[in-house]
Order: sequence, then structure tokens, then C-alpha cells
Amino acid sequence: MILFQIWSWLNSHLLMAIAFGITLFLIYHYFVEKDQGIKLSRKYRNSVFETQSKIFLNATQYLISGNKDLAIREFLNAVDLNNETLDTYFALGGLFRSNGEIEKAISIHRSLIGREDISESVRVKSLKELALDFDKGGFLDKAIETYKDVLKVNRDQIEVIASLCRIYEDLGDWDQAYRYRIMLSKVGLKNQAETISHILVQKAKGHFDTHNLSACSEELAEAFRFFPSVSGKILQLKLYLALGDIDQSKGLLIEVLKEHPMYASFLFESLAEQGSGNGDDEIYRTNFEKLREFFLFIDDRELLSFPSVILTRIRLLKEAKKVGQAFEILREWMGKNTENSEALKIEYIKLAIALGKKDEALKETSSILENFHKTLTKHFCQQCGYNSDNIFWRCPQCHDWETIQFTWKV
Repeated sequence: MILFQIWSWLNSHLLMAIAFGITLFLIYHYFVEKDQGIKLSRKYRNSVFETQSKIFLNATQYLISGNKDLAIREFLNAVDLNNETLDTYFALGGLFRSNGEIEKAISIHRSLIGREDISESVRVKSLKELALDFDKGGFLDKAIETYKDVLKVNRDQIEVIASLCRIYEDLGDWDQAYRYRIMLSKVGLKNQAETISHILVQKAKGHFDTHNLSACSEELAEAFRFFPSVSGKILQLKLYLALGDIDQSKGLLIEVLKEHPMYASFLFESLAEQGSGNGDDEIYRTNFEKLREFFLFIDDRELLSFPSVILTRIRLLKEAKKVGQAFEILREWMGKNTENSEALKIEYIKLAIALGKKDEALKETSSILENFHKTLTKHFCQQCGYNSDNIFWRCPQCHDWETIQFTWKV
């Protein structure tokens, strides 16, 4: 309890504690120089100490009057820079930043940059720290400008380039995001191909939304050169629909569903969004309906072995008011497969109720309740969605480590 009170006081009186520490340092510095007989005249030593003392007193007055920025600046001028004091300043700036006191951190790093007695490497480090201050404080324009100033001195700053990538991706500036991801791929060790592909897909999406379909096609081709992402293939499907290329869209649909069956529902939700957006929505909608009809009546044994594909087909049939057909398909599926997910069972109960088959709905509901204790907890992979009653530390489906998550099923 006492330690907590001491820590709370130090945290709320941080600058005062620093001022006290610098005072002790100055006194110690003065007497050590005096005892060791440094080859300086007594008059010169006293002059230096007197100057530093005046600066320190000014800093203390600023602190008392509440002008903390000027106080910090004076404290920085009070001590000669060396490796130890530089580490202290950088640590102090980082502490202010981590505590959310961004303006104080900025003041420290700006004061360091403004000094003439620092090396180029220290100046670059100060610039990086200042950029981090702006970044953490949400001053993105200043953060970008400062990060770029660092790169003007040294273009191999991996952390700086990565920060610019993140900022531009957050802002949706895909041209700049692409530029700096390419730069990062040249200086960093991590493969950036997949991320670059996603950025190019976003650029292609911008062209699609403005009905520049030729530019969209070119960007997608470039994206696939880096990595064949799912988002890219879904946009390619949209492009085929906008262009009226039904045969190509059917082939790509089957390819995507077989490679990524978990995306079945999401895929159709994405395709159902607004079309190309420039007066050609009717063409897109007509072709989308043709593709959806193709999916509803497709007869592919491999494709229809995935529960997520079956569930997507059931939901699309319900949207089309074909409840009876949806019920028959689901009943046939559940008859052939003993291990069925709760989502499929609940969908079956809903369909049975909608068709007035109350006995079947009650029977399936009773079955779920009887096995309630077995499915109270479930484990699933946050990466791919694979689920099991057994604990797994390496996912059997996507093979990633420690992606297990827990949820309650009611």
C-alpha cells in the first residue's frame, strides 16, 4: 500500500522528481570535478556551474508557474549531453509518450533536435522519436512529414517505412501504401507479397466503383502476380459480372468455393452489394441472378460435401421464397451426415416451423437439448473457423499454432 502511494505521488509529480534528480546530478558533477582536479581554471568551472544553475533556476520557475514545456527545455539545457544523459532524455520522452503526455514528449525531442552539439545519428534518432510522438498523438500529417525526413537521411529504416505503410493503409491512400510496401519489400526480410496484393486489390476496387473496368482489370492482374488473394478473386467475379462474362464467373465461383468453402456465405453477400456504380447496375444484377441460380442447382459432389456451402445454398433458397426445396435439401443432407453443426440444426428447425412440421421441429429441438451438456463449450480456430470439442494447439485445418478460441453454445 505504501509503495503504491509512493508510485502514485511520483507519477503525479514527475517533473518535480526529475528536477530534484537533476539538482543532485549538478551538485555531484560539480564536486567530482573539483575533487578530481580537472584541468580547468577555478574561475571557468565556477562560471559553467553558475550558468547551469541559472538555467536550472529558470526551469524551476517555469515549473512552478505551470509552463511545463519551457521547463523541459531549460532542463535539457542544464546538463551537458553525453551518452548517459541522452539515454535519460530518450527514456523520459518515451515515458511521457506512453503515459499519453504527447506534448511533453514532443517538447523533449524537438529540443534535442534543435541542439547544435549532437551527432547526426542522435539527430536521426530524435527525429524518429518525434515522428512516434506525432503518430501516437494522432497528428498524422506531421508524423508522415517527420518519418519522411528520417528517410531522407537513411532510406533503410525498416520501422519507419513500416509505420508509413500502416498510416497510409489506415487512411486508404493506396497509391502511397503501395509505394512504401514496395520499399519495405526491398529493405526488409519479411515477404510483403500478400499485403501488396491486397493493396492492389483495393486500388482495383476504386476503379471498379468508378466504372473504370479496364483499369480495374489491370490492377487485378498485377495483384495476382504477387498473390492470389480471396478478396482479389471475389472482385474478379464482380468484374466478370459487370462485363457480362457469365462462363468465366461460373468457373471462378467453383474454384473459389472449392479452395475456400468457409467463404461461401461471405462471397454471396459481397456479390450482392451494389454493382459497378455508374448506371450499369441493372446489367450487373441480371448477371448476378444468373450466377446465383447456377449455384443453387449446381451438382458437384466435392462442392456439396462442405457444410458451409450447403448452409449458404439453404439461405439463398429461403431468400428466393423456396422454403420447401431448402427443407428437402437440408433434410437429405442431415440424413447422410451424422455430425451436423448447430447452425445447420437450427436452420432445419426454422424451416420445419415455417412449413408447419411442428413434430419434426420438436424432435430436433429435443435432440439438441439432450446433447446440451456435450456442446456447452466449443473450441474454434480464430484463423480459419475450424471447430471441435477437443482442445487443439495446432489447428488441423489451417495448421496455425495457438489460434484456439473458446465460446459458449446455448
